[in-house]
Amino acid sequence: MIPGGVGVATNADRSKRRGHGEGSIYRRDADGRWVGSVHLGWENGRRRRKVVYGRTQAEIVRKIKQLNAEISKGLPPPDDRTTVEQLLHRWLRDVVPGRVNPATLENYRLIAEHHIIPELGKKRITALSPADVQALLRRKQETRLPRRVRTSDGLVDRPIATGGYSPRTVKLIRGVLGQALGQAERWGMVGRNVVRLTDGPREPQAEGRTLSPQQARSLLQAANGERLEAAIVVMLSLGLRKGEVFGLRWSDVDFENNFITVAQALSRVGSQLMLGPPKTDRSRRKINLPAPVTNALRAHKRRQAAERLSVGELWQDTDLVFTSEVGTPLDPSNFRHSFDRVAAEAGLVGWHPHELRHSCASILLAQGVPIEVVSRVLGHSSIRITADVYGHILDPQRQQAAEAMARALWP
Repeated sequence: MIPGGVGVATNADRSKRRGHGEGSIYRRDADGRWVGSVHLGWENGRRRRKVVYGRTQAEIVRKIKQLNAEISKGLPPPDDRTTVEQLLHRWLRDVVPGRVNPATLENYRLIAEHHIIPELGKKRITALSPADVQALLRRKQETRLPRRVRTSDGLVDRPIATGGYSPRTVKLIRGVLGQALGQAERWGMVGRNVVRLTDGPREPQAEGRTLSPQQARSLLQAANGERLEAAIVVMLSLGLRKGEVFGLRWSDVDFENNFITVAQALSRVGSQLMLGPPKTDRSRRKINLPAPVTNALRAHKRRQAAERLSVGELWQDTDLVFTSEVGTPLDPSNFRHSFDRVAAEAGLVGWHPHELRHSCASILLAQGVPIEVVSRVLGHSSIRITADVYGHILDPQRQQAAEAMARALWP
């Protein structure tokens, strides 16, 4: 017997069984692999055992000790049969829907099917190592695979671009696999999440453009009287994501108390526009309305009521604040056309609607609004994100803090 109460045998003396719960170890004559087993109890009159395999006796001893430790804590033994592909499909089917918006779910599917499953899908999740994941991330950073697209001639491979995938894409690959394995860990299917033991790519933080207060006022002036004026006002002054703006319902607008509730988002999944939950849990939030924003929304509601009367029975009642001229969800591309025209009139050619969100945060921080408040307004999942993206704007405030301390201690 070796330390730990585990018996050792060869095929010739496998009949020497250990006591209850001690398990056994032997080396197979056929291929020389070591095999160990742990007694799990009885079920329907039959003994249940968990069998583990390894190259060395020491590896089997370690695995059996780990199994016994987990069993003593009431944890189920790891599932040696589930593959990475099976786990990803189960996670995408049973866990993710309802937690993220449809566009994000579709993005997770593409990441899993295009990047993870082709390379790691057949590997058992209990055999997956940090080195396996790190190697996958390195390959993705170095090499870009051809992308299969549908054309009039059928499915064809789009030519390979030079270099590997962007750090952001590689970070998403690591994130999807990490979330799935994290769920497997909570289910007791694996003892650890190996993705946590890997290093993600360094993603350079590019500073987005931001409108100056004067540019922002010019944009609002150019939008005055436009059909979607209120959408531009809401994006710029409240920092909502585009999907959150077009998922906003009248039932989410409290005119009496001057606030809105962000409860859903509109996104495009394939060829369909779909409503779903916001990007993250922190994205579900209430935002107080400045008086001019309340006035803009009231004016927009009156304009929408007039449109509803003009089309009569063609109107589709969706309760959405921003819609097409017959009440259906507004295609974001249609808004982009309107925004480009208004921005050009304001002398802001080439600006993107998302930069209104960035401008909102920058203007708030420049006005001295605490960063934790700005983070809640934007619906960031953590204040660290806000600090990473907009920290450069706080430089003057940090200098003010230093000067205030100097005045207090060295008058």
